[in-house]
Amino acid sequence: MSFRPEPPFDHGTAPVTGVLLVNLGTPEAPTAAATRRYLAQFLSDPRVIEIPKAAWWPILHGIILRTRPAQSAKKYASIWMKEGSPLMVWTTRQARLLQGYLGERGHRVVVRHAMRYGSPSIASQLDALRASGATRVLVLPAYPQYSAATTASVIDEVARWSLTRRHVPELRIVNRYHDHPRYIGALAESVRQHWEREGRAELLVMSFHGMPARTLTLGDPYHCECLATGRLLAEALGLSPAQYKVTFQSRFGKARWLEPYTEPTLKALAGKGLKSVDLICPGFSSDCIETLEEIDMEARTAFLTAGGQRFSYIPCLNDRPTHVRALTTIAEQHLQGWPTQDAPELDALKRRREAAVAAGAPR
Repeated sequence: MSFRPEPPFDHGTAPVTGVLLVNLGTPEAPTAAATRRYLAQFLSDPRVIEIPKAAWWPILHGIILRTRPAQSAKKYASIWMKEGSPLMVWTTRQARLLQGYLGERGHRVVVRHAMRYGSPSIASQLDALRASGATRVLVLPAYPQYSAATTASVIDEVARWSLTRRHVPELRIVNRYHDHPRYIGALAESVRQHWEREGRAELLVMSFHGMPARTLTLGDPYHCECLATGRLLAEALGLSPAQYKVTFQSRFGKARWLEPYTEPTLKALAGKGLKSVDLICPGFSSDCIETLEEIDMEARTAFLTAGGQRFSYIPCLNDRPTHVRALTTIAEQHLQGWPTQDAPELDALKRRREAAVAAGAPR
């Protein structure tokens, strides 16, 4: 195996710490061609589709990638923002704000964002951090709840990148923050403010992205962490078990997925006489096609058509100050022990190294 050449290590340069905020990904444009490229990468990940390649490849390339891109592109077009894909817009803003908030707390770090699928890739952003002198990198996946299909896939990609690098930086990865008080507090504040503006519905539905049911029996903690988030959010809001419900959305294929399913649940509730519902998606850090199209359009229509009278979608945390402060606190906790704050000592170290080099010491 050959390793990529690295610039000579500069002993006179103070160490740089990088933070890489990673989200799932998005097509570059709401077109069939761009969506096909995105889906091909996404659905080729064995972490996402746990089916033997020999069985899955003909289905993916012979059926799905021939029919689904055009359908998905129309859905992306319906939620596309002026600046681009909502998920990309919000993730970019989060990274920029995270850099500023960490700086306000005295941390000298370089923050970049990446997408597990699509652009900018994890590898390209890790290269950019290394080029800026980063010898330590904290990887912060934007997934509050751990899943092998999301968080572990990010870990896989970071490891793949490191296999081809000679000088691998010290790495830390945030696995989860589903029960972090700041994250729960940010969610609760968004719900309270929504209630103040719009009034409170009869039921609060918390919809998380679905996973095949077999992942639970195979040991994936995702289902349990979603339920924990739902319980903690309900407690923060003072809700009884009868006042909220946790559901799972975005089913794919014919296999059984985590239950109860979001849209069928909404239809059933409306059929039983429920007139109003508030819905929040706590597992998504940024609004995207799964929240804006699948929930705020499709699920809304399903509930109202089944007899409901008021459907209120509570947006994701996106770039809310409480959200970015929560991410800042989480990052800060995982940065402990790395020299990010003590700027005077770093400057003194750099001066001593520069003096040593000037005196003839080896670099």
